[in-house]
Amino acid sequence: MVEPSGVLGVAMVALGMVLTPGPNMIYLVSRSITQGRRAGVISLGGVAVGFLVYLLATNLGLSVVFLAVPELYVAVKLAGAAYLAYLAWNALRPGGVSVFAPEELPHDSSRKLFTMGLMTNLLNPKIAIMYLSLIPQFISLEAGNVLLQGFLLGSVQIAVALTVNLGIVLAAGAIAAFLARRPSWLRVQRYLMGTALGLLAVSVATDTSAPARA
Repeated sequence: MVEPSGVLGVAMVALGMVLTPGPNMIYLVSRSITQGRRAGVISLGGVAVGFLVYLLATNLGLSVVFLAVPELYVAVKLAGAAYLAYLAWNALRPGGVSVFAPEELPHDSSRKLFTMGLMTNLLNPKIAIMYLSLIPQFISLEAGNVLLQGFLLGSVQIAVALTVNLGIVLAAGAIAAFLARRPSWLRVQRYLMGTALGLLAVSVATDTSAPARA
C-alpha cells in the first residue's frame, strides 16, 4: 500500500516540474500554436509514452545501472544541465523568442508529431532526474511491495503531468493571442521562463545526490 504522504509528495513534485518551462512545454506549445490543438494532443500522446518508458525502465532496474556506474549518471545529469542552460540562453539572449510567440514551422504528419513528442520527453533531463532520484525517495520499505509502489507513484506523476500539459495545449493559442497584443508581457514571460530554466540548470549541475534505489 502506498503511503498517502508519498502520493502527495510525488504529486507536488510533479506539479512543480510540469509548471517549470522545459523541453516538453516548449515543444507542445509550439506545435499547438503553429499547427493547432489536434497536433498538440498528438504530440502529448508521444510525451505520455515517454513517461511510460521511464516508469518501466526505472522500476525494472535502470537505477541499478546508474548505481553501478555513477560516472554515467553524472554524465547524463551534466548533459541535461547543459541542455537546460542552452534553452535558458535562447530565451534570455538579445533577440530571443518567447515560447508563446508564433513562428513559422512546417506542418508535420501525425506520426512525426507523436515521435517528436516521445523523443522530446525521453531526452528531457527533468524527467530522467525525477524518475531516477526523486520518486524513489517517496517509496516506503515498510509499506509493502516496492515494485508496486514504484508503479503507483509513477502513475500519479503521469496523471498530474498529462492533465497540466493538456490544459497548456488547449490554452496555448489563446495565451499566444493574449500576449501578442501585449508585447511587454511577452518579454516578461520570456525572461521568467529563461530565468527558471537557468536556475534549474544550475540546480541540476550542482546536485550531488546519487540515484536512489527503487
